[in-house]
Amino acid sequence: MIAVMLRRLLARLSRSDPPGSTGAAPAGAFRSLRNRNYRLWAVGAFVSNVGTWMQRTAQDWLVLAELTPHNATAVGIVMALQFGPSLVFLPVTGWVADRVDRRKLLLVTQGAMGVLALALGLLTVFGAVQLWHVYVFALLLGCITAFDAPARQAFVTDLVGTSDLANAVALNSMSFQAGRMVGPAVAGVLIASFGTGWSFLCNALSFAGVLASLSRLRVSELHRTPTPAHERGSLADGLRYVWHREDLKTVLAMLFLVATFGLNFPIFISTMAVSVFRVDANAYGLLSSMLAVGSLIGALLSARRAGPRMPLLIGGAAMFGVGCAVAAMMPSYVFFAAALVVIGIASQTFMVGANSTVQIGSDPALRGRVMAIYLAISLGSTPLGAPIVGWVADTFGPRWALAVAAAAGLAAAFVGRRYVMRFRPTA
Repeated sequence: MIAVMLRRLLARLSRSDPPGSTGAAPAGAFRSLRNRNYRLWAVGAFVSNVGTWMQRTAQDWLVLAELTPHNATAVGIVMALQFGPSLVFLPVTGWVADRVDRRKLLLVTQGAMGVLALALGLLTVFGAVQLWHVYVFALLLGCITAFDAPARQAFVTDLVGTSDLANAVALNSMSFQAGRMVGPAVAGVLIASFGTGWSFLCNALSFAGVLASLSRLRVSELHRTPTPAHERGSLADGLRYVWHREDLKTVLAMLFLVATFGLNFPIFISTMAVSVFRVDANAYGLLSSMLAVGSLIGALLSARRAGPRMPLLIGGAAMFGVGCAVAAMMPSYVFFAAALVVIGIASQTFMVGANSTVQIGSDPALRGRVMAIYLAISLGSTPLGAPIVGWVADTFGPRWALAVAAAAGLAAAFVGRRYVMRFRPTA
């Protein structure tokens, strides 16, 4: 059943090449890389993404296996502290992303995140780290990310303009997932060989890549959006704009369900690895890499499409739900790892499509604020879902936590299907 559904989804994605495509790829799928500024950004971002995933893997392992007795709730609290500020600072972050020089803002935020990684790494290497330290650093990182993320998302438009925006979003996702494929595996080796702290230090070093890329961009070639004139109540403009757009509201509602209860991979993977399959750090890192393999495939297939479509969002959400249900029933480490590949493909089909839909469908003058709403839901919903999913994993077992994710994916597909049935002429 799962194999049949996966083949159908892959067939649909493969038919979604841009008009005139030969289906042989790479040229169309990687067309944004013809842009020099985007090439520089992509290289620096990939280096940083590898480091970011090394830190995420090491942080989860540190909390679950070294600082607590396999406490998934503690992992959920760390995730809540790290992603909660995106929701708290929502009225400000999108406004800032629309009004300041995004390149300069990213130089500040990326540099600050590098400093935090360095400090946490030194504490861990010297054996001084405690659980409350991880909580504090997660909160500080969350506050910086709240301003970094919407500016980084909107900055893609500055790099490539609107014509290649969907492709650039997909390539960004590919870079992120490639980092997820490499980073956890490297982190697993580092943790087993030298200790957890060295993954944090490597992440701190990786920020040099993105800072160098930002410094070398040709500013004159950026596609800048005119700064909107200030007017009373402008902080709420993005919310009012989204409220009157049924398509955007539907995508964001689907995103809320999947992000809140479904994208808690650190909890799912770490608890299944430690509590169910009882594997070491190397095998744990490999599970994260298997998820990334699927995510990379999903992002690559998304890059081949001319643009996002609601049927693909619905299909991605449904496949995500089915994949999580199958993963929850897998009897062995190997079969669970295989199920993670399917989950990765489905999650990226949905997430890349949702991101592109929101960016392309938004007024350029409000794009930063709309993306702040998108990211507040994508990242800020974690404080609501992660502690709940962590509690389910601790109380009923990791497999039931995956069942919650399965239900969320299927519910999101239902929401999208309901929109299509109501607005079929415009869907």
